[in-house]
Amino acid sequence: MGGKFENGESPEDCMRREILEETGLAVTAFRYRGIVTFVSDVYPCEYMHLFTCTDWMGAPKECDEGDLAWIDKQALLRLPMWEGDRIFLSLIDRPDTPFFSLKLTYQGEHLTAAVLDGRPLPL
Repeated sequence: MGGKFENGESPEDCMRREILEETGLAVTAFRYRGIVTFVSDVYPCEYMHLFTCTDWMGAPKECDEGDLAWIDKQALLRLPMWEGDRIFLSLIDRPDTPFFSLKLTYQGEHLTAAVLDGRPLPL
């Protein structure tokens, strides 16, 4: 899910609205897990707020932004993705990282640096 904040929205408001608009599901239980800062020599700086949702209401609907599918966590990691996506997906799955700040720096499509809570990570 990707979206832009509407006027006056918090990250939580935006997450709930985007999920409802794109899937038809209304989130009823979630946890704010982290923020990812993307720095690029090609694209403007972006911020992504990460949530884990554990309960929702409604039924999935057709989405005009792509095909919706439930994907097993292990199968997800076998799909093509940006290098940094593997980092934040692994952090979400770890019980010792209840909330984190991750900065990912790219040159073109190549990840050149990753910083977790102010400390560089090995690549």
